[in-house]
Amino acid sequence: MSNTKKIALMSTLVLLLAVTAIFNFVLAGTQSADVSAEGSAPVNYFTTYRAERSSTRSEEFVQLDSIISAYAPGTAEHTQAVQEKQKMIDIMEQELLMESVIKRLGFSDVAVAIGSTSDNINIFVNTDELTDEAMFKIRGAFERELNVRNGSIIFMPVYVES
Repeated sequence: MSNTKKIALMSTLVLLLAVTAIFNFVLAGTQSADVSAEGSAPVNYFTTYRAERSSTRSEEFVQLDSIISAYAPGTAEHTQAVQEKQKMIDIMEQELLMESVIKRLGFSDVAVAIGSTSDNINIFVNTDELTDEAMFKIRGAFERELNVRNGSIIFMPVYVES
């Protein structure tokens, strides 16, 4: 593929990402205004976080799919895009697994963010106070399920009334 085509493809992807971000911003504002007007309960931190994470990942998948379809199988670009897509899928599965495991430990809500470019794991737990015992249990779950040591686990208590 020539450099001109590569530049055109990447420019199109950047433009698509910008348009998607604008629509996301506009529609999110419209949706929150609708919810407030109806008098319904506001969406909590964890629901918002999961929606934004899902939206961002969908955009990333669209970009990777376009790269995969633009390049012939076996080329470096195609192989890299396929590997990146598989890595994202693996991270998503690990996050869902750990969120359900942590909820089974007694927390009402949790969001797990595993870094794709770093070894950090951020755990947002719905609690007003996170005890040492609770952190120990969560670290143990990560060690059992994902073979992750506690040095890269970052706890962030976020209290949201149920």
